[in-house]
Amino acid sequence: MSDAYDHFQQGRAHLRGGMPAQATVALEKAKRLEPEKASIREALGIAYFRIKRWEEAEAEFRKVLELSPADDYAHYALGRALRNQGRHVEAETHLKLARSLRPARWTELDERPG
Repeated sequence: MSDAYDHFQQGRAHLRGGMPAQATVALEKAKRLEPEKASIREALGIAYFRIKRWEEAEAEFRKVLELSPADDYAHYALGRALRNQGRHVEAETHLKLARSLRPARWTELDERPG
């Protein structure tokens, strides 16, 4: 296994264990090694979101969308990060895109936790 994969798995384990701050350490290491991996960027965005680092979460989800423009989860998560920064108009654009890309998944998106 590669170092990036090991860091990624460690970060995911921390997320599953409810330790998002610790997850950022491992995921940032993975990102330095594999900056173009959407899975790493998404996990790091989730970790930032959970510790309320909205701007960093926004940057990670924007990168995921740069790598995969039709990623419904990234649109949803970006919308939530923008909403938490008070940028409601911009947030709604991404939330609507998430809904249109996968309607069944995001029916209740306004109430789902990050």
